Amino acid sequence: MPDKLSDADIHKNMADIPDWHFEEGKLRREFKFANFVQAFGFMASAAIEAEKMNHHPEWCNVYSKVVVQLVTHSADGITELDFLLAKKMDAVSDALQR
Repeated sequence: MPDKLSDADIHKNMADIPDWHFEEGKLRREFKFANFVQAFGFMASAAIEAEKMNHHPEWCNVYSKVVVQLVTHSADGITELDFLLAKKMDAVSDALQR
């Protein structure tokens, strides 16, 4: 199990994922896409990355918007896995919106 990060480490690592916020003990980001198909494509691609890591997001999709929250439940907090998945999700989003 990965180690839970301290609040100081979390805030330090937030600089690497500027579009994300630390809210209520979770990393959170709202992704916006051109339409539902693009949003669903993002979720499908992000799901593959999450499965490879065996680290799965809490997320919700409404039309062209996907809200993602990341937390490592087994560590009862934020770990390096959450930051790694956030970066992978950012890269997937960027690739789809080019």
